[in-house]
Amino acid sequence: MVKQVRKARNVRRRLPRGVVHIYASFNNTIVNVTDSNGNVVAWSSAGACGFKGAKRGTPFAAQMAAQQVVQKCTDMGMKRIEVVLRGPGAGRDTSVRALQAGGLAITLLRDITALPHNGCRPPKNRRV
Repeated sequence: MVKQVRKARNVRRRLPRGVVHIYASFNNTIVNVTDSNGNVVAWSSAGACGFKGAKRGTPFAAQMAAQQVVQKCTDMGMKRIEVVLRGPGAGRDTSVRALQAGGLAITLLRDITALPHNGCRPPKNRRV
């Protein structure tokens, strides 16, 4: 009978660089950190930080979520990040400032917010 060797679960990854995806909606701000292959290595959101209701959409809640992500990133040894912004929310600028203040060097700042070219089809005319 051959014994199977288990992998260690809590192996700390050492990542020198990563990509931070910030999704800022009007109701919440979600901050994801991925490696170069696109695998999520850390995340946080305003709701995960303990904010509820309308407070999740505030810039302060976005700042707290970004600070949590900075703590996780620095534990992994991350120094340089690329930032990808999406959404029209209030936490866009604040979360980027919190990443910078946490000691991470931002090498690229990209905005991929979807913009409608011609929008949705309007409703048909009302008949009275």
